[in-house]
Amino acid sequence: MKKKVIIVGGGPGGYVAAIRAAQLGAEVHIVEKEKMGGTCLNVGCIPTKALLHTAKLYHTVQEEANNGLRVEGISLDWPALMARKDTIVNRLVQGVKGLLKAHGVKTHSGRAVLKDAHKVQVVGERTVTLDADIIVLASGSVPSKIPVPGANSAGVIDSTAVLSLPKVPKSLVIIGGGVIGTEFASLYSSFGTKVTIVEMLPEILPMVDRQIAKRVKEKLTKCNIDFMLEAGLKEILPTSNGLSAVVQTAGKNYEVAGEYILMATGRKANIHNMGLEEVGIQTERGRIVVNEYFATNIPHIYAIGDCNAQMMLAHAASAQGVAAVEYALGHRPFYNPKVIPSCIYTIPEAAGVGLTEDEAAAQGIPYKVGLFPLMANGKSLIEGCESGLIKLIVAEKSGEILGGHIFGPRATDLIGEIALAINLEATVDEIIATIHAHPTMSEGIAEAALSVSGNAIHWPPGAKIL
Repeated sequence: MKKKVIIVGGGPGGYVAAIRAAQLGAEVHIVEKEKMGGTCLNVGCIPTKALLHTAKLYHTVQEEANNGLRVEGISLDWPALMARKDTIVNRLVQGVKGLLKAHGVKTHSGRAVLKDAHKVQVVGERTVTLDADIIVLASGSVPSKIPVPGANSAGVIDSTAVLSLPKVPKSLVIIGGGVIGTEFASLYSSFGTKVTIVEMLPEILPMVDRQIAKRVKEKLTKCNIDFMLEAGLKEILPTSNGLSAVVQTAGKNYEVAGEYILMATGRKANIHNMGLEEVGIQTERGRIVVNEYFATNIPHIYAIGDCNAQMMLAHAASAQGVAAVEYALGHRPFYNPKVIPSCIYTIPEAAGVGLTEDEAAAQGIPYKVGLFPLMANGKSLIEGCESGLIKLIVAEKSGEILGGHIFGPRATDLIGEIALAINLEATVDEIIATIHAHPTMSEGIAEAALSVSGNAIHWPPGAKIL
């Protein structure tokens, strides 16, 4: 008899889990209260990157104006850009619906509430109760907000609202210097917005390798983005032209004006009003507690993606969804939490996977570092990037790749090679022995591998890399 699986949430964790469960022969139902694709597809990854694509083109054309390209009258058509973003999103949403239908997954529109370990109530136009052998919670996350006076003022926006502004703002104050904050800073500054990032920590991008984060900050600074570090938001005040963020740093208060104030202070698990307490599912610090197979403390109920808050990334949610349903349906899944790439779509991009240098040192792992500056890479120079860097963290004795970090054009694509190398427990010698095409950015990975032993071909021996 077929197992009946109910997936709660149609984001990148939920819909992928639904498809995989169907492939394994289960009867699958998926419950989604909004649009299929979840935050990532509708108001996150995809629309943001659609806007960033145009921002990069706009930035590149302006940069190339002195490099043999004559451009007259280039301007931004904001309504057309918004329409293009929406077209891409809608097309992908329909694609997800089509995939679910093709795999025989039954969809239900409404809010899901757990009634017990084997029942899910769907509250929508009509209320129905579904029975299940297995329940997978993939309820995602919501933007978090600092509870300061004025935080609910008109003009204080989150990462959803900032994607649909009526026009390009003249100024924008971003609270938070993490991935979300730096991406939107890069996006809007490219379109001429004066951007200020307020970050409470000493540096931006705290989870990113320090050398890479430093280069990202240097590039953003060159793009006329201001930073206030070790600064805490105290209050938001209305002004005649928008808002003012009252920020405290070094014991003094400063006011930073902006047409809008973007709260980019991260996201939190969306786990409220789901019946978790009634069923007895264990939570901790606002997230659902799971084991290595994403099982909760209640048999046959699993939680994947942002709602367990282990790694709030779309591709992590998808991988967790596959692993959870494979395990639940009697298979042996493979999920490696140590090899989950992180990508930052600034201009240029940054990406990392595996250990950072600080993490390797903190764990007491003897390691070596390979560095290659992309100013010595032909393709990077052609793309107009001289500040790029590729960095490898390598086990001292074995030469095994432990981590990789990139700042430069197409970093988010290149990081896949390093992720594969770590997953296969490859060594620097194996990367060196792999012939990389010329001229490409990927050559830089081989050069970084060569530089571990001081043998980079296209960088002078002993030359300093800042």
